[in-house]
Amino acid sequence: MIRFVFSERKAAQAAAYLLKLNGGRMPYLKLIKLLYLADRESLLKTGLPITGDRFVSMDRGPVLSRVYNLISEEPQDLQRPWFEYIKPPQDYAVSLANESPEFDDLSPFETKLLESLFQTYKDTDRFALADLTHEICPEWKDPQGSSIPIDPAEVLQVAGKSQEEIERVTRDALELQVLARIACSDC
Repeated sequence: MIRFVFSERKAAQAAAYLLKLNGGRMPYLKLIKLLYLADRESLLKTGLPITGDRFVSMDRGPVLSRVYNLISEEPQDLQRPWFEYIKPPQDYAVSLANESPEFDDLSPFETKLLESLFQTYKDTDRFALADLTHEICPEWKDPQGSSIPIDPAEVLQVAGKSQEEIERVTRDALELQVLARIACSDC
């Protein structure tokens, strides 16, 4: 299973960017789906997802595991990077914690990708978007009320990437994990 380095701050900035495009508030089901689609698209185009989160199949389609937990669980620590950008949910929606968030961890490619996905699905209802991910994400498997991990290698494979490309992505992900451990040992 390919594992990437998760960046909660980057995930929060990506979520905040989508919320800002939507006037500062969005149903969290729709936000979760847009973030999954953004990570998936970035993986396919660059070999790296935006957030580094783990992909999982759930009943309503594929999601980013940690992002899902940040949104769906009662917040234990409001000092976490996520909550600098995103308020805890109310009425099945999340909103910006700050009207003018910074997006300094996102590259121009990533903001353009997020904006493109937002424009594509801005008028799509959250439930319709969830149903659509069942169709456009062949890596999704029905978990029968549970969750099933999705290997990013499978996402690459179903998108027609070669074995060499998949191996390169795997090597790059491992190198980034080593670099993250080295950087963290200096903390």
